[in-house]
Amino acid sequence: MIKVIDVALGRTGTMSLKYALESLGFDKCCHFSDMFSNPEHLRLWKSLARGEKIDWERAFEGCQASVYWPPGCDYTEFLKEHPDVRVVLTIRDTEKWYKSVYDTIYKFNHLTFSRRVFMLVMGLFRPGIRKVYDVWQFQQETLWMNTYKGKFHDKKFAIEVFAKHIEEVKRKVPADRLLIFDVKDGWEPLCRFLDVPVPDTPFPRVNDTATFIEWRTLGLRKLIFGEKIVNHG
Repeated sequence: MIKVIDVALGRTGTMSLKYALESLGFDKCCHFSDMFSNPEHLRLWKSLARGEKIDWERAFEGCQASVYWPPGCDYTEFLKEHPDVRVVLTIRDTEKWYKSVYDTIYKFNHLTFSRRVFMLVMGLFRPGIRKVYDVWQFQQETLWMNTYKGKFHDKKFAIEVFAKHIEEVKRKVPADRLLIFDVKDGWEPLCRFLDVPVPDTPFPRVNDTATFIEWRTLGLRKLIFGEKIVNHG
């Protein structure tokens, strides 16, 4: 069962944290990107976003940790029902965060009308493309329209949302269960919080902007030509 969750917004080092937690023995660690390969995850998160109760055991089956909690999905009920779960909130410099989001998931998710139609039509023949479209639609509703009110292009507004999210987590999560964590700080604060030994290996550094763009380009190409997509979140 889940022992650790991360409730941060995307592009704050969530994929690096996933690899770090798995290295520390919290395996498997769920990630938002699992929805690309597991339609059941997407269905459950959609239910939670609608305010419905979901089966947590089913949602996190086989997982000991979860990072990048889907935006728009309330995590407080889960914490009430699981009082021993520890919470990590990954953060980063706001200017770097905004640029990273803008250059990756924001651009990736803002498809033209013609591209949306293309994906829907291709999805009839390529199930993988339909999966990507369904996750895209979910992000549109919960992240871009709900969390950012359709105004992520307004840098000042987006950064305010980012800051408010951090303060909201601090209010909702008891201090003794919460770690505010910047992945650039490495193993020590994370291991101290989780009460596990510090590894003698470098802290994972994955999924930077260049890697994301490469994955996006190659991944979509593989989907169109019927090959299996490799998720990088």
